[in-house]
Amino acid sequence: MKLNTSHKTLSQVIASVIAAQACVFSNVAFSEGFLEEVVVTAQKRQESVQDVPVAVTAFDSNTLEKTGVLDITELQKVSPNTTLQTSRGTNSTLTAFIRGVGQEDPLWGFEPGVGLYVDDIYFARPQAGVLDVYDVERIEVLRGPQGTLYGKNTIGGAVKYVTKRLTGEPELTVSSTIGSYNQRDITIAGQLPLVEDLVTVGGSIASLNRDGFGEFLLNGDENYNKDILAGRVSVEVTPSESLLIRFAADFTDDDSNAKGGSRLTQSLLVPDEPIPGSVFDSFADLDTDNNVESSGASVTVQWDVNDSVTLKSITGYREGETQTNIDFDNTSFASLHVPAEYDDDQFTQEFQFNYTSDNFHLVSGLYYYEGTASGAFDVLLGAFDTPDLFGDGSNVAANFDAVTAGSVDTESYALYAHATFDINYRLSVTAGARYTRDEKEADVFNATLFADGRSSELGGEDLLILGVNTDYTNDDTWNEFSPRLSVDYRFTDAVLGYVSYSHGFKSGGFDMRGNARLNPDTVNGYDPEIVDTYEIGLKSEWFNNRLRVNAAAYYTDYDDLQVTVQTAASNGTTFVSEVVNAGKAFVEGAELEVTAQLSNSFSLIASAGYTNAEFTEVITDGPDGPVDVSDFWGFAFTPDWTTHLAVNYFTDLDQLGTLNVNVSSAYRSSTRIFPQVESLVDQKGYSLWDASIVWNSVDDHWSVGLHGKNLTDEEYRVGGYNFIGLGLEDSIIGYYGNPRTVSLNVNYRL
Repeated sequence: MKLNTSHKTLSQVIASVIAAQACVFSNVAFSEGFLEEVVVTAQKRQESVQDVPVAVTAFDSNTLEKTGVLDITELQKVSPNTTLQTSRGTNSTLTAFIRGVGQEDPLWGFEPGVGLYVDDIYFARPQAGVLDVYDVERIEVLRGPQGTLYGKNTIGGAVKYVTKRLTGEPELTVSSTIGSYNQRDITIAGQLPLVEDLVTVGGSIASLNRDGFGEFLLNGDENYNKDILAGRVSVEVTPSESLLIRFAADFTDDDSNAKGGSRLTQSLLVPDEPIPGSVFDSFADLDTDNNVESSGASVTVQWDVNDSVTLKSITGYREGETQTNIDFDNTSFASLHVPAEYDDDQFTQEFQFNYTSDNFHLVSGLYYYEGTASGAFDVLLGAFDTPDLFGDGSNVAANFDAVTAGSVDTESYALYAHATFDINYRLSVTAGARYTRDEKEADVFNATLFADGRSSELGGEDLLILGVNTDYTNDDTWNEFSPRLSVDYRFTDAVLGYVSYSHGFKSGGFDMRGNARLNPDTVNGYDPEIVDTYEIGLKSEWFNNRLRVNAAAYYTDYDDLQVTVQTAASNGTTFVSEVVNAGKAFVEGAELEVTAQLSNSFSLIASAGYTNAEFTEVITDGPDGPVDVSDFWGFAFTPDWTTHLAVNYFTDLDQLGTLNVNVSSAYRSSTRIFPQVESLVDQKGYSLWDASIVWNSVDDHWSVGLHGKNLTDEEYRVGGYNFIGLGLEDSIIGYYGNPRTVSLNVNYRL
């Protein structure tokens, strides 16, 4: 494998961070001079992370608490070649990319490239996917295709959020946080045995609030604020030592304001309106009402038939509803308003058969998914409105509108098996396979009209339909076989090497924004994405478990990439959307994670990821026929370099408790936002510095943490829009990551 080293080298990046004495939070706990074992379930069975032939970064509850992690987007700082960010124009929708693979467009009907799981239940939609961290046991980031065990839409990897299990003992934890921008969070979690050794009930509730980082300058509403109420409840019944029944339910209610963006160019329609001095301020004039609701329930039944055989049933149901507004021009001019609604539900059922013996391990099962994703949005263009649409003096408020609405019904069936055979103590072979049948039916509607307020799809009234651009129902079915093969060799008790091949696919579908009048092929939908990844890795521990070094290098063949291309129509009244299977690409890269326990008090943690992702063929229609434009395209949300380096200091204060200090720096090189074009919203390379000081009482009942994030107040974009010529001018908008914040957290554990 030949890696492109024309960019800043790994040694230069690490050397610059070391020179600055960067330190970061770790994914291990520290104890008396050696590293503790990290247990993960990446292969759907409990194993040490050092025994798993998969690139995994894991974070336990102790690490998350000591570093003040608020939500899963902060984990991108530590996991190499990983992007976990809040999507453009939203507060809690997740944009996830791993090793160049993901999904930039959160519209209903589109599938992610990185799977999100909460207690083994798949989250099909990215809305409410920016999971807040509370009452959690562990979070795992799995890099590379996970198609055999986790199915479709995990071709980049998977994020596993594991909530705290019930122990059968009475527990109560109260956590309170105050901080910058009037942050005021409170979380209460606990559990209680109702019937000893038989029934235990647990629950948690979190109220998470913060004022805005900026404001909407026209009405004074907060911008980038946070107003979330979330909770979970679980009941575990253990009729015998071999049988476990677990009921769980959760909800999230996000009432944060709609998010206003920052213009990167001066408006031509409102030339006297300046670009605000803060990127968190906005002249957007659209209603800031916004609500995202997500809830779910699950039942897990596990029966340990004997020491070798375990049967498991996992049943899950989720639903979500979003009502939001986006102002695409972010000026006081009443144009480019996009109110939107999303509605989705899903049902999943998985039956597992697991077998283990001294030299053989099998995880196999049947999986079923059924879901509906629907929604609607208006594009209201005030520049084309008319006060007297019918010429009768009625002065009806006639908004020129391009309305889009539709739904996608999906049924998916899968059969899988994943087996590891230990040929001898040193050599193991793992073979896996999954067969998936994916069926979709879509209804898509798009029209140009005049509406009284909003269109009828969003609660208004259609006054005059100027033209129907799209109105069709279509369906398609895809079948895919996803194999995996790996060979592991244990050079010593503490050094494991592996080579692997894995195949995965992301489901095909239909473009909900498709304009069939301008692009007739949209009714045929688009095909799945396909990846084939080859990986070589090393898991090792040295010096009596005081140094841990894990590394991986990979090469991915990437076919039929799904890319959303949006351009303004020739008259500037709307945009034309097209989802194209953009051809071929390759992704190659390497990852390194190092943890060193230098003494009982000091530990050093470093990680680095390098990705070289290039399109090799992108065929589009040119004036003289098909043309290959791959030289001009680049991967979105995929920086060449991600690095992270840390020192952790721990000291025992005897009867005064313990003290833990972390100081961290995370670097990301320049990042492109849109594959098909370089734009002003692309983000240059930047570093984020964090620091934490946490005190724990000697009885471990109390802990107090002071956490500082983005201490240098770095300004960096995490998304944007780049509409050229829409609404009679360019609309180029940026959305930004959090500014500098400081918080004080107090925990009490009974």
